Amino acid sequence: KKQTGGHGQFARVAVKVEPLPRGAGREFENKTVGGVVPKQYVGSVEKGVTEAMLEGVLAHYPLVDLKATLYDGKEHPVDSSDIAFKIAASMALKNGAQDAKPVLLEPIMNMQITIPEANTGDVISDLNGKRARVLGMTPQGTMTTIEAEAPLAEVQRYSADMRSMTQGRGQFTMSFSRYEEVPAHAAQKVIEAAEKEREAAKV
Repeated sequence: KKQTGGHGQFARVAVKVEPLPRGAGREFENKTVGGVVPKQYVGSVEKGVTEAMLEGVLAHYPLVDLKATLYDGKEHPVDSSDIAFKIAASMALKNGAQDAKPVLLEPIMNMQITIPEANTGDVISDLNGKRARVLGMTPQGTMTTIEAEAPLAEVQRYSADMRSMTQGRGQFTMSFSRYEEVPAHAAQKVIEAAEKEREAAKV
């Protein structure tokens, strides 16, 4: 038999996906032996894996704290190419990440809020509605300082909220603390909103 019409695209890769400690970033390791994936294609595999991590699988947010290990593969002497191995690696990483049940992470902010004592109840109630955790309160004369943690998504417009609750007499500072898993009910809303945005962008 003869093949005509140019080369096909053949590549087979086996990638192990495993979590890393929070904040560890992304890693790639090649553990193949015996040249099952020729050296000239390993770079393409890593590129495909990295691009898939950056594109993500949940609402297309980047994957973090993840290690991908290339442990097996197969080439074709005629039909294999860099692009074939890159695409195969990207698909393998996405399939593996989906099977690993990924979760969405969100930035958690440290907040220090100083307000008139009379507004304390309203501010605490508002924070509770923003999925915040109140860590402590310190009275200072007619003012009260509240220490809290809150998801950034809930407090991006906190300046306006505070002005409304304190008639402009409150102030606050906010700094990044860490990433935490988004609660399931909130994560589903984020995913649905992201998918709607992607669909709208296609129109």
